[in-house]
Amino acid sequence: MSASEKYLHSFNTLAIHAGQAPDPLTGAVIPPIYQTSTFVQDGINVLRNGHEYSRGSNPTRNGFETQLTSLEAGHAGFAFASGIAAEDALLRAVLEPGDHIVLGADGYGGTNRLINRLHGKWGISNTPVDITDLSAVAAAVRPGATALLWVETPSNPLLGIADISGWAKIAKAAGALLVVDNTFATPFLQRPLTLGADAVVHSTTKYIGGHSDVLGGAVIVADRFFRGETLAQAVGFQQFAGGAVAGPQDCFLAARGLKTLGLRMERHCSNAAAIAEWLLRRDEVSVVLYPGLESHPGHALAKSQSNGFGGIVSLQFAGGEAAARAFAESTELFALSVSLGGVESLVCYSSEMTHASVIGTPLEVPKNLVRLSVGVEQVEDLIADLEVGLAAARRASLVVASA
Repeated sequence: MSASEKYLHSFNTLAIHAGQAPDPLTGAVIPPIYQTSTFVQDGINVLRNGHEYSRGSNPTRNGFETQLTSLEAGHAGFAFASGIAAEDALLRAVLEPGDHIVLGADGYGGTNRLINRLHGKWGISNTPVDITDLSAVAAAVRPGATALLWVETPSNPLLGIADISGWAKIAKAAGALLVVDNTFATPFLQRPLTLGADAVVHSTTKYIGGHSDVLGGAVIVADRFFRGETLAQAVGFQQFAGGAVAGPQDCFLAARGLKTLGLRMERHCSNAAAIAEWLLRRDEVSVVLYPGLESHPGHALAKSQSNGFGGIVSLQFAGGEAAARAFAESTELFALSVSLGGVESLVCYSSEMTHASVIGTPLEVPKNLVRLSVGVEQVEDLIADLEVGLAAARRASLVVASA
């Protein structure tokens, strides 16, 4: 491999150039947005560059798919209208009625809702497991029925760390597929396909878009044969037949965001690490969850399979639910919102916002927990804002104690 070829394989260079070649017609540095529903044919079914109808293919979407697939070291990628649409398409592409899923218990509430309430009606069962316990994962496999293992790592919102290689070995032994939700880590920090996963899913709404201005999702697959066809064939057909594709405007915004992912993630990680260390010293906080802390039970594993620890910090309050609620409703720079991964900081009361679908179940999120999506602002300003929230939490705790 020449020096130039090695250079073109570095992450930040691929993020800018893979699938994003200048427009061959005009020389425009940024590829145009192909805002079209259909394409002229040169004869009946004689297509120009393979494009017929934008549900099947669109140059803007195809460029973004190539860009993200390259960064995930994948075989093929597919962009969808939302993260849940991407997950749904993958599940429909590979599962059949009667199949069983081993499902990471700590993960996005929307994924749990999708699998339990939608796919459950079509004969898909699942067993939730502790993502950090490989023996529990293996024990949950049902020989002849388990077709899929699904894990999110780091998990949402408890930031558990799963051993991706260990999960992959269990999946392979069962003849099943391993899917990893890589939304929190992003391919800048972690590439699950290189650790044995068969498919990766993303909410591209989050860190990939990076600016809270686009909705999208993606599936990236390895070169794997399953049930008579490749994963690329199965997911590609589902994308076309199901039709929940990402539009060209959304793909343009996601591709633009992806170009600066590496730069942004470095700042997200450094800010989150500083805030996590600061929170450890606060009496109002009983637990700080951040994989970058040496006290985190998954720290060593995260360090071994990732290039960093991400921009999400979760914390639990000594003053209980009242303190957590007061904190979440008192910060200013940390705006109260269900999303994450943008350049701006956000705070989420996960129990009733992102994970309301699991209230009253064993998967319920602690009521004294809030999740911080740490942005790229000046970290001193963020800490000052958190100080305001902690003061509100202290006041709420005193009210409860005096009641």
